[in-house]
Order: sequence, then structure tokens, then C-alpha cells
Amino acid sequence: MNLRQLEVFHAIMRTGSVTGAARLLNVTQPSVSTVLKHCEAQLRFRLFNRVGGRLQPTPEAEAILPDIEAIFGRLDAVERLMQDLAGGWLGTLSVAGAFPIANGYLAKAVAGFLADRPKVRVALESLTSPQVVERVASRVVELGFVHEPVASTEVDSELLVHASITCVVPKTHALARQETVAVRDLAEHPIITYTPQNLFRSYVDRALAEAGIAPRITAQVSVSLTGIMLAHHGTGVALVEPSMLEAIPFAGLVARPLRPAITFKTLLLRPRAAPRSALSEQFVRHLRTMLAADRH
Repeated sequence: MNLRQLEVFHAIMRTGSVTGAARLLNVTQPSVSTVLKHCEAQLRFRLFNRVGGRLQPTPEAEAILPDIEAIFGRLDAVERLMQDLAGGWLGTLSVAGAFPIANGYLAKAVAGFLADRPKVRVALESLTSPQVVERVASRVVELGFVHEPVASTEVDSELLVHASITCVVPKTHALARQETVAVRDLAEHPIITYTPQNLFRSYVDRALAEAGIAPRITAQVSVSLTGIMLAHHGTGVALVEPSMLEAIPFAGLVARPLRPAITFKTLLLRPRAAPRSALSEQFVRHLRTMLAADRH
């Protein structure tokens, strides 16, 4: 029996008639009768006897029914699997993010995404930006999230969100009373900023230079979290990217926007010319929706 014959036999067994089977399969009654006739000719025994206008299964039909039902049970399971995969409800997603992104809003997005998808698994890596780019370029991960710039020709990039450096201070600090902090006002305060190797350092230095400030730098850090912790302990005013402070609120600390703003782009990376899974597309939509909601 080929798959079409199995399908017709199964439909007749479920409905008890050729008419019912045709309706179930959305085909004509003659086509069902023809398939059944050819099937019985190949098998060399009857599958149904006509009794009172209905088809009565023969003992042979009853004998093969459990195995055929098992086949269609597996087909139904495969169909549900494909629906789950297409809908982003099943599978494994690999993601990498630069440290403040991965441990900030990216972790929040993953948690929310998994809350509604118990059959999905996510591998989330927290790395340096060059490491994230390398992971994406080599197709170790499907999605990468870094701050600009990205020079690799092996990845496709698109804007995820605009971000900015902020002024992080204790709530008791004089600058905390201002809704925004003018860059020139930083001249009077000790500054915590990034090390020269960090890509954000050039953004901060340029803004300070344009404001005519020779900053009193008391500490340099490689990651934002360290700068936030130093501000917490009273070392100075931290000029850092605030994702970590937004993700894990520190009691007694506030972040104030700078004026003029020190802005930069956060980028979404994908392997160049690689197929995109339904699961990854679902996650990107979820992340964008979450970021839009958090900014309103």
C-alpha cells in the first residue's frame, strides 16, 4: 500500500463510508472509490464489504488498522513538530552578546521569550565585542549583539537600537538633582571612564574635549559594571553605558542623560547569507517589542 492508499483506507475506517472519506480528504467520491479498488486489487483481498449502504471492514482490514493508525499518529506528530518549529515554539537558539548587552536587556528578553516557550532552549554567551563578531562570522551562533563599529565582511548587521553613555551617580550626589547633566558640569567632579582600549573611551574623550574639559580621571574600567560599582562606592561620576544599571537596579544609584548626548548604535548581527530560522526571527521580534516598550 502506498501513502495515498493508506490515507484513503484510514479515512474510510474513520468515517465508515466512501462519501465521508471523500469529504474528510477534500476529494471526489469517485477518486476515493478508484484508490480503494486499486488497493484491494494489489492486496488480492477485500478490505470492506458493503452492508446496508455502509462499508463494513473485513477481518483483514481490522488486522492492519493498528499499524496504519500508528503511521498516521507519527505523521500527526511530525505535523505538530513542523508547526512548532515554524511558529518558534520548539528548538534551540544560540545567541551571543557583548557583556553589558548580554547581562542587561538581552538576558531579560531571553527570560521573557522562554517563559512562553517551555520546549525552547537558548544558549546565551556573554563575550567581548570582537568575540561576538567571530562567533557570528563562523556560524557558531545565529544572532550576535554588539555596539558599533563592526568591520567584518562575514556578518550582516542592522540597527537594533540607539544607546548612549550616561552619568551614573549616587542619589545623594549634586548631579542627581538634575534631569540631565551638561557635559561641561563634569569639570568639577572626579570621573570614572573606560580604559583607552575600550571602544567607548573615544566617545567620552571626544565629548569632554568638545566641552573644553580637562577631566580629572580617578578610575578607568574595562566594563560598565565595574564603573557602576565604583560610583556606588563613591569613587566618582561614572560615564558608562547604563544597560547593567537598568537590568539590575543598584539601591542608591541613578543614571542621568548627558547634554549633549553621547550616542552610539547597538547592532544585531547575523552570519552573512545564512538561512534564518523561524525561532531566531521570533526572538528578534520579541526583543524589538520589549525594547520599544521599555523606552515608553
